[in-house]
Amino acid sequence: MHLVSALLAKLRSAWSTETGSKWRSDNPACGQCSVTALVAQDLLGGDILKTIVEGQWHFYNRVDGRRLDLTESQFSQPLDYQDLPSNRSEALDDTSLVQYGILKSRVAP
Repeated sequence: MHLVSALLAKLRSAWSTETGSKWRSDNPACGQCSVTALVAQDLLGGDILKTIVEGQWHFYNRVDGRRLDLTESQFSQPLDYQDLPSNRSEALDDTSLVQYGILKSRVAP
């Protein structure tokens, strides 16, 4: 879990309007789910999952059989996770290659 904590710390300092158009200084994880799920999969492996939140897809990961939502802090209420299978293509449709490249370059070792 130390690796996940270190990744989350890097993500928090890397998220910005350059990595997600809905980013807010008072809620840095806002709008960062898809790009974060892609980078997390690059670094940790596992699967990309999705669930519907307020009429929109929310993306996150499953690593070693455990749910890992690195952007859950953007929500004020606990989510009712559906853990629906997703993939890189769906997550990328919710972000851009530019945003993905910027975030990956900021957090990748």
